[in-house]
Amino acid sequence: MAKFVYHMQSVLNIKEKLEEQAKNQFAVAKKRLDEEQERLNALRRRREEYMEEGVRLRNSTLNMLDLRENRAAVEKMDEYIKNQQAQIIVAQKNLDSARVRLQKVMQERKMQEKLREKAFEEFKYDLNKQESKEIDELTSYTYGLKTREQD
Repeated sequence: MAKFVYHMQSVLNIKEKLEEQAKNQFAVAKKRLDEEQERLNALRRRREEYMEEGVRLRNSTLNMLDLRENRAAVEKMDEYIKNQQAQIIVAQKNLDSARVRLQKVMQERKMQEKLREKAFEEFKYDLNKQESKEIDELTSYTYGLKTREQD
């Protein structure tokens, strides 16, 4: 029996490798976004702690130096949070571009797989056609022998 050989198998292999790379890049981008969001959450928790400390300082004996330091710390945390939000936007854009690349590569791989399946179906059709031809030839040969023997 004939063996099926897909002539563009190397292209399909390359597409599969490109898809794996795109998946890895997407995973890295997703991890980076998660890390940036965790940093933002940590900064927000730290700001809340400073806010609680400010309330505590106002309720105890008023020490102007401590209150100024607390206010400066809260303002600095607001600045850090704003910068971290910008980092999250960048990480989100990177994730989105990685997602688009992954979708494109997956689409190309699927297209190659469909071409392979179509080529396989054509191979099976040609193989069946060849087998039918051989059976017809064998049948006509045996029929010809029988008719010669009867004559």
